[in-house]
This record gives sequence, C-alpha cells and structure tokens, in this order.
Amino acid sequence: MVARVTGRLAIPDRDVYANLLRDTRGLRRDQASARDAWYSALPWERKEETLFELEALLKGIACFGNPRNHPGQPDARSAVAQDFHEHLRILRDASSRVVQLTRQLLGDKERAYTFTRYLESVLPEDSARGRLIQEQLTQDTPEEALLLLRNAFGHFLDLSEGLLRLGRISNRIHSAYHGVLVREVGRNTFFNPLMALEFRQEFDRIRSVEVLDALHSIESESGHRVCALTFLTLFRGLRYLSLIDQYAAEPAATRRAYVVLAALRSDVRTLTRYLARRAAEAMADGFESELLSLTAPELLRSYDGLAGEAYGLVRLRGTLENLANTLRVEIRRTFDHDLPSLEAKIGERELGPQMVIASAQARASLHHAIITLCDELRPGLVPELEKDTTARRAASERLRREIWMFQRILKAFLAMSESSRADPDQWVSPASFQFVRDFLGHFRAIGYQLIRSHDYERLDPFLKALDELRDVDLVEGARIRSAIEEGAAFSDFLGVLFERVSNRAELQGVPFDRQAAAEMLKIYLGRT
Repeated sequence: MVARVTGRLAIPDRDVYANLLRDTRGLRRDQASARDAWYSALPWERKEETLFELEALLKGIACFGNPRNHPGQPDARSAVAQDFHEHLRILRDASSRVVQLTRQLLGDKERAYTFTRYLESVLPEDSARGRLIQEQLTQDTPEEALLLLRNAFGHFLDLSEGLLRLGRISNRIHSAYHGVLVREVGRNTFFNPLMALEFRQEFDRIRSVEVLDALHSIESESGHRVCALTFLTLFRGLRYLSLIDQYAAEPAATRRAYVVLAALRSDVRTLTRYLARRAAEAMADGFESELLSLTAPELLRSYDGLAGEAYGLVRLRGTLENLANTLRVEIRRTFDHDLPSLEAKIGERELGPQMVIASAQARASLHHAIITLCDELRPGLVPELEKDTTARRAASERLRREIWMFQRILKAFLAMSESSRADPDQWVSPASFQFVRDFLGHFRAIGYQLIRSHDYERLDPFLKALDELRDVDLVEGARIRSAIEEGAAFSDFLGVLFERVSNRAELQGVPFDRQAAAEMLKIYLGRT
C-alpha cells in the first residue's frame, strides 16, 4: 500500500469507503465473494437500481413497523383502538413489489419457483414434502436466498389479500403479520439490510469528485471513518428520495413510498444520534491510540502536526454536532408537518405532489449537510449537487432561520442570568446552573457554527466567557457578569447578521417566515 506524507507523519493511503462497505455488510468472506460474483454476472444494465430498490423495500418494511418512522402527527388513540387496514395495504403493496423485483433478479431461475410450487401440490408423501421444504430453506448461494424471498413473499402476498377482506385490521393481526415479514428478511443470508448504517458496494458509491477530495484531505483515521460513514448515509438518503419521487409519480405506487420514507427516517435518526453522541468519542479514542503508538522522540518531532490535527478534530466535532442538530430538526419538520399521515383521507393523485414537494425539502436538507461537511474539510470546496439560485436561496433561508433561533435562545439565557445575578440565594446547588448547561449545549449545536462562519470581532472574549461557565461549580458573580456582557454583544452582532443575510440578492422579496422559524425552534427544543 502506497504511503502519503503529511505535515506530521507518513501514513498509508486509504480507500475512501472500502472498509465501511466491507465491515458493515455482515457477510463472511466466502459469502461476500459469492454475492459479488452473482452481481457481476447479472446481464442487464439496470441491475444496480433493481437491487437497491429491493433492499430499500426490505429495510423499509422492517422500519415501517415503528410508528416513529411514520409521517404526520401521531395518532392519539391507543394501538388497540386503531384500525391498521391502511398499514396492511401498504405492506401488501410493498410485498408485491418485492416479488416483482426478486423475479427480475432471478431471471430464468424463476422457473424453479414455479416448478417448486407445482411439486408442493402433487407430492403425496409427507417425507417427500419435508425434503422439498428443506431444499427451499437452503441459502448457499445468492440465487437460493432470492428464491427463499420469492417463496416467502409470495405466500405473504396471498395472506395479506385474504386479511384485507376482513375489513378492520386489529393491532394484534398487523403486528403478527409484520413480525413474520421482518423475521423472514432478518434470517436471509445474502439480502438482509436490517443492520443500522450498513452499506453495499453495489450501490453505495460516492460519485462526487469533490466529496472524495474532501475525504482524502482528512489525516485522522478515526475522523476519516466518521466522515465517510456520514457521507455514505447522506448519499444513501438521496437515493431513497429518488425512489420516493419515482413512486410518487405513479398513482398506483404512491403509497408504497411510505415504506421507503420509514427507511429514510430511521437512517437519518441513527446518523444524527451517532454524530451527536458517539462521533466525538470515536475521534478522541482514535487520536489517543495514535498518540500512544508514538515513541517519545516521534512525539517531539510530530508535536506541531499533532496539535494541528487535534485542533482540526475539535472543529470537525463542532461541525458534525451542528450538522446532526440541523438535520434532525429539518427532517422531523418535513415528516411532522409537510407529509400527510397514513390515515389521511387523500387520494393518490393529490398525495403524489405532496410527497414530491416534501422530498425536495428533505433533499435540500441532505444537500446542505453534504456541502457543510465538505466546506469544513476543504474550505471553499463546493460539490456538484445544486448550485442554482433556488439552492442558494434555500441555504440563505436556512442560515437566517438559525440566526433567529439562536438569538431567541441567547436572549432567554441572558434574561435567566440577569435574574439569577439579582438574587444570589438562587446559587445554592448545581441544579441552579442547569440553564447554563442547557445554553452551552445549544451553543455547541447552533451558535458554534454561526460564530465560526462569520467574522465576529469579539470572538475570543466571547469564547473565553463561555469556557469559564463550563465548570458550574466555580460559577460566581464576575463570571456571570462577563458572560452577560459578551452574550449581549453577540446578540447585537446576530441582529446585524440577520439583516445582512436578509439583504442578500437571493432573498430579495422573500419575507422571513417567523411562524415556520418558531415551529423549528419548538422542534429543536423538543416541545413538539
């Protein structure tokens, strides 16, 4: 493996995502080789799209069982009182499409399924039927695993057709049907996409040269892995959205998009939780291991490079936490407010355009996350995603909304600080400082990027005042006064910045939607 030289040490070149693709598939080496050989031998051009759609539906079916992955406001009634007829109808439609896709992937081997069904109807002896069942459960090759899916989902399709004639579907029936579906997918050897943040080399390829360049610029091995995982998940989300648009364009397939939406919501939630809770620890552990691997002379020679890498990781952590927070809020708003619920009385012709609009909003959020991370890794590098006026306007509207949101949070912090300073008796226990902890968390999630992305002349005093608040056991009057003064100055700066962004060319004639911003703030604070 060729080595590349950085300002610190010579480290080996890395494939951008090969390790993630290999490590997250959950296949043994011989199984991975068998799947690769099978995929390479498929004869038609659209095999990538076909395989992606199949695995997106299989994962979506599993995620569909979690009500948190459904759009619209949650049903206030208990599960026992609800009718799950529409849920089962959507699963039936998704199962039907799975059958179609497995037939395409099987090609001529589809005839083996037809012959097996014929044998099931004519074999008189139970011993012969038992041997036939054992043969059907074999999964030594990808074709046998596909035949198993074809057989199982064919039966599920027949079963759902019968259940839907019952009229009302209880929670118990729906849960039992869904549970059997998921178990069948989960025990499939070659086509089991149920692992969190798993990727497939057949279709999870980053094709943007700019993104690849940004990834190659990362010196830290752990930082490289975290960013590769983030990019792969974001690009997987874009593929989900393209599939949703495809379904929304066909009235007969529109409601099938709810299954793919469930997979999208699950993947985004998993990513944002990982970035907010585990990414910093993973990068810190990786940097620690790197330090411990050096001898004392190497440590002295590499000190400047290591210090620069540590500073870069701190900046990257702030960007990832901000990215996670923004993506979580925007996707939640899209699901809760822009998409109709499963139970909504709306026809497919009206539902399709709503899904396309919501998909466009979610796509803009994913694009923004990709561009933000690229800009952190390689400042000024803009990937070829969307560079038109509409994209610039969406980015400016998002920035203006974040400025407004953090200014509201900052003003609440200043008011609480003034009140607490006026009454020293309030400072009697660590619980009294909870609002300080909360504000520091909000600053890390929103304010840090705002202050980094724009020239603020009092940057150092402001950061120093916040840093002195981190040890709440030592908070005293002088520190609170300093935080209030610097916070007030930063609030004034945010007001000027808000007006400056509002005067951008792409926002001329576009009024600030205060109500939408307030809804986003409520979602961010966890009040809705």
